[in-house]
Amino acid sequence: MPWKQQAGGGGGQGPWGGRPSGGGGGSAGGPPDIEDIFRKGQDRFKSFIPGGFGGSRGILIIVLLIVFAWLLSGLYRVQPGERGVELLFGKFVNTTDAGLNYWAPWPVGTVQRPNVEKTNQINIGFRGLGSAGRSDSVRDIPQESLMLTGDQNIIDIDFVVQWRIKSAPNFLFNIRDPQTTIKLAAESSIREIVGQTPLEEVLATKRTEVEARTRDVLQRIMDDYKAGVFIADVKMQQVDPPQKVIDAFNDVQRARQDKERQQNEAEAYRNDIVPKAKGEASRQVEQAAAYRERLIKEADGEAKRFISVFEAYKTGKDVTRQRLYLERMQDVLSKSEKVIVDKGQGGSGVVPYLPLPELRKRSGGAQQ
Repeated sequence: MPWKQQAGGGGGQGPWGGRPSGGGGGSAGGPPDIEDIFRKGQDRFKSFIPGGFGGSRGILIIVLLIVFAWLLSGLYRVQPGERGVELLFGKFVNTTDAGLNYWAPWPVGTVQRPNVEKTNQINIGFRGLGSAGRSDSVRDIPQESLMLTGDQNIIDIDFVVQWRIKSAPNFLFNIRDPQTTIKLAAESSIREIVGQTPLEEVLATKRTEVEARTRDVLQRIMDDYKAGVFIADVKMQQVDPPQKVIDAFNDVQRARQDKERQQNEAEAYRNDIVPKAKGEASRQVEQAAAYRERLIKEADGEAKRFISVFEAYKTGKDVTRQRLYLERMQDVLSKSEKVIVDKGQGGSGVVPYLPLPELRKRSGGAQQ
């Protein structure tokens, strides 16, 4: 033994200097007696309750304490952004705002507190792979993303739906699985809109319109279901042809781009040449109109001159005939190459002929 037996003491002592276990009550220097401690505590508790546990007054106090603790459990706190939904025997009664509230304790009443300000997101057509909530890679879900366009082409669309709780009671009690319901309704909505839209418009020109129309259709479905859900947005993440035909589709796209480029060049050439042709046509029309006006004016002038001559001829036929003859002879002889020299009064005979026209032509050629 780790302690020594003491002689003359009527037996050995324990390691604490007292009697070994198995005797009566513990000595002053021995270990504490558990039964003695329990008995003393029980006596003290009885002193607080007059009449002890067996009295009706003590039982009533205990019952009242239990009832008070049960009623106190009806206090609950609604956090900011949440909405308290109070149920009485499982039936909806009321909603409460953020703060400290009270409702009948369980199992008579229960309270659910959904977050009505949190924006939830559903990925359709793809799933993100990665840790810590961040997608390091994406796994495509063809059965969700492949759909038929309005011009009978197949397109692969990955999109996300963002939604919030609009009515907490409707959200909790009108649909069993909100996440799955919204996902299936979103697939149906976008297939309806894409099925009415040609491929080219879905890919580029009317992408925003497709998103807006899908959101409207999905919101109408949720309202018909009375799901208590507000569709905040529908965003298409990736819109491509199927992977098996994407190379051929890219060739078609390049061909269309070449076609559009050539059409633009033709339009530019037309815009350059057509105005010039129109200007030239207008110029020629204006020149023809001016020429017509000139000829008309000249003919009118000639007619008026002839009429004036005719009027003068009627008044003096001999004089007019003589004047017309002289004017005509002057016009004819002015173009003649012969020169006639009149000898005049008292002339000395015929003057030798000089080739004056020839000399005039030579002198003119020499000057040139």
